[in-house]
Amino acid sequence: MGLYMASRLEPSLFPKHSKLRAIKPFDPWRSPLCTCPMKWVVHPYTGCAHACVYCYASNYIPKHSTPRPKKAITYDIVRDLKLLPGGALVELSSSSDPYTPPEANLQFTRKVLQLLLEGGMRVLITTKRDLVLRDLDILERFRSRVAVAITITTLSNSLAKVLEPGAPLPSERLKAIEVLSRHGIAVTLRLDPIIPMLNDEYDNIQNIIRAAAKAGVVQVTTSTYKAKPKDFKRVYEAARMLQGSSVAEELRYLYYSDSKAMTLQGYRYLREELRLNCIKFVKEVAEREGLAFASCREGFAHLHTPGIACDGSSYTYAY
Repeated sequence: MGLYMASRLEPSLFPKHSKLRAIKPFDPWRSPLCTCPMKWVVHPYTGCAHACVYCYASNYIPKHSTPRPKKAITYDIVRDLKLLPGGALVELSSSSDPYTPPEANLQFTRKVLQLLLEGGMRVLITTKRDLVLRDLDILERFRSRVAVAITITTLSNSLAKVLEPGAPLPSERLKAIEVLSRHGIAVTLRLDPIIPMLNDEYDNIQNIIRAAAKAGVVQVTTSTYKAKPKDFKRVYEAARMLQGSSVAEELRYLYYSDSKAMTLQGYRYLREELRLNCIKFVKEVAEREGLAFASCREGFAHLHTPGIACDGSSYTYAY
């Protein structure tokens, strides 16, 4: 059975931030539902080869499924680090996977990671790719200032191939969690997005969280799918292929015809009770497994584990 389903940065604190070239203030469209801590973000690549059907970044980055390296990135990082406050939190990255396939040869992310950590920054890596293990030597050296968030939306290889055709299989991501955890690196699970009638099955959610807990994650962060026309078209086609036209049409109704669905920052949200039902269930399973819990841009911050950041950065420490 399925579930059926602000930025905190004050520019006045850092007046030099407008001069930054590669490290930018994180601002999720000034969403009033964002509970992220104050942080910065770096994208070593423009675009991402994972080609996830639900990818929000594809709405505003042209040719998003073709990753392009930022060739001056290391030079710009060295320059930007002189302007950043010591111990600042920097995320790699929010609109493209920092370990998108070209990274295997180019190693831009590896160079940026090393520069940030040697420069005294705290780093949050958000990825679907087990290539992060290549940089274990750097992560171990600075383990107190690093956390890794790994996204898993299903344990089904066949479903993953439809939803995230260019990403590693879920089993490979679980293996990455296990190895990182074994080496003392804090790892959190990003169980998002949860899409009605595609990956919202109770068993799917429970199995992901249990497998991730066994592999060593310390926290689960989740969210429901938030639709924009371009990515919804892909999600709709995935639903039609996997579940049939009637299910795809039901999905369209939930996002675009349901009078209680809402629009916020250009995104279509499921009605509140459906989202709340989903978030509460993930929280219940996470806590049953002894894990911290948070949600992303849902408006349910009161359900979060007290004292932990929604993005998984609480496990990075400045000194």
